Amino acid sequence: MSAGAGDNWWAIGLRGVAAILFAITILSLPPQAVAPLVFLFAAYLAADGAFAILAGMRAPRWGYRWPMLIFEGSVNLAAAAAVLVWQAVAAVALVQIATAWAVITGGLLLAAAHRLSRSGGRWILMLAGVVSASWGALVAAIGASDTRAIGLWLVGYALIFGGTLAALAGHWQRRRPLQLRARAGRDG
Repeated sequence: MSAGAGDNWWAIGLRGVAAILFAITILSLPPQAVAPLVFLFAAYLAADGAFAILAGMRAPRWGYRWPMLIFEGSVNLAAAAAVLVWQAVAAVALVQIATAWAVITGGLLLAAAHRLSRSGGRWILMLAGVVSASWGALVAAIGASDTRAIGLWLVGYALIFGGTLAALAGHWQRRRPLQLRARAGRDG
């Protein structure tokens, strides 16, 4: 595991919690509520982006950088802004932005996973990337014709993605004492 990654387990965990809360909130919306869904999606993207950037930026104090997480967070913030700007145009724009965002961030998560050791949770981060990219491809195939179906697929995605990130955070938190002992032995 990368030293910087383990220290930021809580930021990854917050990303997972935000995704799960987003899914629960979507379930509470009326079936045809598109406008609140747009604003919730933008808020989720902004929160997820901020936590991704925070996780990537905090790593340098240990001599590691996570540029893919920082870039992913930047993509999330740009997508949140795009959703808010184009939300008045149509639901089609939201679906197009969401699918592009999911595929791009999925690829960035897969790239970030290659920085991890096998025991550092690489497979968990790869699963998060596959889930994101797969959801984007699935929604692109469905199109914007059925907003309720897209909303339900979004709930499924957010629950799985959030659970995956929470699992990664838990994995990193459990491994942190080992990492600290190794660092102390190296420094001491």
